Amino acid sequence: MKTLLSSRPVLWFLFLFNLAVAAVAPFVVDGSQGVMTAVGMGVVSLGAGVSLVRDRGKKVA
Repeated sequence: MKTLLSSRPVLWFLFLFNLAVAAVAPFVVDGSQGVMTAVGMGVVSLGAGVSLVRDRGKKVA
């Protein structure tokens, strides 16, 4: 499971999808639930983005 989640296509999907949801959630869901959804999705998106940048220099086997 770890190799699947750390593959580049999955990281790109997590980064872009969660970033899009984080940007739209406060406008679609009202109140604090929308804000907390945006924060949670933003954290996941940042984590995937950091993994993409950190592993950028490594060669793919």
